[in-house]
Amino acid sequence: MNLKKYLTLTRAGIIEALQFRLSAFVMFAGNILYLIVVYFLWKAIYASAGTDVVNGMTFSDTLIYLVLATALYSFTEMYTVWEMGRAIQSGKIVLDLLKPMEYRSYLFWSYSGSFVTNFCTTFLPTFIAVCIVTHGAVPLGINLLYFAVSVVMAIVINYSIDYLVGTICLFTESIWGINIMKQVIVLLLSGATIPLAFFPDTLRRVAYFLPFQSIYNAPLTILLDRSARPETVLPILGLQLFWCVFMVLLSKLFWKASLRQITVNGG
Repeated sequence: MNLKKYLTLTRAGIIEALQFRLSAFVMFAGNILYLIVVYFLWKAIYASAGTDVVNGMTFSDTLIYLVLATALYSFTEMYTVWEMGRAIQSGKIVLDLLKPMEYRSYLFWSYSGSFVTNFCTTFLPTFIAVCIVTHGAVPLGINLLYFAVSVVMAIVINYSIDYLVGTICLFTESIWGINIMKQVIVLLLSGATIPLAFFPDTLRRVAYFLPFQSIYNAPLTILLDRSARPETVLPILGLQLFWCVFMVLLSKLFWKASLRQITVNGG
C-alpha cells in the first residue's frame, strides 16, 4: 500500500475544504439552530414527563448526548452517495475507474481531508465547549482511546453503507429518493436524532444489533461511559468490528457484481 498517494488526496481534500469557508460557516449556523430546537423540544418533553429522569437519562445527559451526536455527524458525514450518483449520471465514473487506484479507495481518501478539517473546526471545539460548560460531565480517561478506535470503525461502516447505496445508482440512474430514505433510516436507528434509550424495548433490542447504531450510538456510549471497563467496552467494539468487516465485504461484492450495469449515454 503506497500511503503517500493516499495522503496526497487527504492534503488536497484539506485544501479544498479550506477554500469553502462560507460553507463551513453555514453548516455551523445550521447546527446551532438545530441544537436550539433540540434544547426546547427536550426541555418540553422532560417538563411534560414530570420527572428528572426518563429512561435512565436526565435532561442534561440527553442534551450532552445530542450535542455531541450533532458534532459527530458533522465530523464523520460524507457525501459519497451524491458523488457516486453524479459520476454515474454524467459518465465521469468511467474516467474514475481508469485511474491507477481502486475507485472505492480513491473516493474514500478524497473525502479524508474533510474529516481532518471537520474534526478541527466542528467536533473538537464542540467537545471542549461541552467539557467546560458541563464542568466535567464528559469523562476524560481511557474512554477517549476507546472512543477514537470506535470512531474509526464508525467512519468505515458509514462509508460502506453510503457506497452500497451509491452503487444502486448503477441500476436506477437516480439516487435522490433512495439517499433521502437512507439518511432517515440511519439518523433514526443510529441514535443520532433520538437516543436509543428512548426507543420501545423491542425496537431498541433490534436497533442494537443493526449496523446503524455502530455509527453514532456506540462511539457516544463509550465516550460518556465513566467507568469504561473492558467488559462493557469490548462487546461494543466487537460488534462494531463485526459490522465493519461485514459491510466492507458486502459493499465490495455488490459493487463488483454491479459494474456490468454501467451505461454512458446509452452505451
